[in-house]
Amino acid sequence: MMRNLATIALAALLAITSASACFAQAYPSRIIRLIAPSAPGGPVDARARWIAEKLRIALGQAVIVDNKPGAAGIIGTQAAMQSPADGYTLVLVHQGTMALSPHLYPELPYDPIKDFAPVSRLVVSPMLLAVHPDVPVHSVADLIRLAKEKPGQLNYGSPGVGAPPHVAGELFRRMAQIDVLHIPYKTGPAAQIDLIGGRLTYTFEAVATQLPQPRVGRIRALAVTSAKRLAALPEIPTVAESGLPGYEYWAWMGISAPAGTPKEIVARLSAEITKILRTQEARDWFAEQGGEPVLEAPEEFAAFIKTEYSRWGKLIREAGIKAE
Repeated sequence: MMRNLATIALAALLAITSASACFAQAYPSRIIRLIAPSAPGGPVDARARWIAEKLRIALGQAVIVDNKPGAAGIIGTQAAMQSPADGYTLVLVHQGTMALSPHLYPELPYDPIKDFAPVSRLVVSPMLLAVHPDVPVHSVADLIRLAKEKPGQLNYGSPGVGAPPHVAGELFRRMAQIDVLHIPYKTGPAAQIDLIGGRLTYTFEAVATQLPQPRVGRIRALAVTSAKRLAALPEIPTVAESGLPGYEYWAWMGISAPAGTPKEIVARLSAEITKILRTQEARDWFAEQGGEPVLEAPEEFAAFIKTEYSRWGKLIREAGIKAE
């Protein structure tokens, strides 16, 4: 009797394993949807469309980008969480949706740790710290010195409370021990317009967004927030070397699937993305956008998200940052 039960159990296990292998080999058999939790245009959408096209070639199946903007990426991320866990819905996740919003919105409709199956991180991108040309500073040390000479009189702008540029600015404020005013805007471009117009002292913003302005003299680039200088901008120092040792801030993006997506499919997608990111084309494309590709297995990406969740949650609580 026991021998028969063991035989049946083994047969069932082999059948499940075989079915999973066949399922993974057959995948994908139809169109894959990649949700971009943003409006068309901008860095989230651009990166979603780039990786979607590369996956289309690698998988031999169409990968369409579905833009679902709103609520700082929450609407699109929630839509992904509510989709079938079959590998045919993916979502572009980033620092805001996975590590910042969970601490800013008590009623967040998803759990960034439990509700998703991380596939692969794609890119890390530092920000550019820039000032208006009339501000009499040429280094981070100068900016900190000026802020301490004029407490409460300098300001910086961001795309909104709790947005990555705000968090980068708050980290800077706390480490430099300066008293400056944060001015939230509804969009990044709105903040940039006021920086160019001289109504803001400085901003932290994505390198790709800021890059054209210093070259035509509209703003002055002081530093990048990465640990080392960017190959695309070797003349611009890091914040750490320019006056605030230890400062480092990276924004990041990656791809996840709904929790429960078969591990074989997650592994297949991760393997294909890794192949894509290893290419010189990928390195060059991301460099043009002010970023660097990241090679991570699903479990490494999952661990990274947990670390980011804890790290930025601590800063948000200590700084008393609350969404408006």
